[in-house]
Amino acid sequence: MTPDTDKSPADEIGFKPLYAQVRDRLVRRLVDGTWAPGMPLPSEMELARQLNVSQGTVRKALDSMTADNMLIRRQGRGTFVAEPEESRILFQFYRLVPDVGIASFPDSRVISHGSARATKAEATALGIEEGGDVWRIERIRSLAGQPMLVETITLPADRFPGFGELTEIPNNVYRLYSERWGITIASAGERLKAIAASGRDARKLGCEKGEPLLLISRVARDLEDRPVELRWSRCISRDLHYSVNLR
Repeated sequence: MTPDTDKSPADEIGFKPLYAQVRDRLVRRLVDGTWAPGMPLPSEMELARQLNVSQGTVRKALDSMTADNMLIRRQGRGTFVAEPEESRILFQFYRLVPDVGIASFPDSRVISHGSARATKAEATALGIEEGGDVWRIERIRSLAGQPMLVETITLPADRFPGFGELTEIPNNVYRLYSERWGITIASAGERLKAIAASGRDARKLGCEKGEPLLLISRVARDLEDRPVELRWSRCISRDLHYSVNLR
């Protein structure tokens, strides 16, 4: 490999620690597709040579990216770009756990998907103009065949050209975003609120109108911290709870 040539004045030592600057430059390789999902990374020694920093600085940058689930370390094999189907990645963004038993990832059935105009709430969350073009997906997610949440996903149309041409939307949409549009979901913020089931949601979930539901509103962001997905999940919580570990 040739030494890294994507340096700019902003890459030089400044307010950020050196390892954080190195991390920024390595993240750029994920953003621009130089490093694709599943791809093995060069050794720490080679990266240190390319970036003209110490191996310890590179290791600290890689550790930070691994902690954020951008990379996966495999014992005896090296470091790889994380793929969205990795179980640890899936559960990073899925926090509903059964009250009894082992956590599992739900199946999904798409009810509808197509183009729409962004509502004020969607536009605010996604950083686009109200009335702008979006793709909107509604699906039901189930565990062991039992519907447990109904979900509405909104995507900015300009980030996902050709989405409307899809004949099938897979359960793991984050993998779809990565493989087809090169968009990696790096982080997400969620807000939780108790609501009562509407008649529409009750019919889809097979519950009583007015039954307590947990509303989870999520804005997912890419590697450059730009919002790329708004998701509303209305969940029956009688046998589930929302679990998060604080550190």
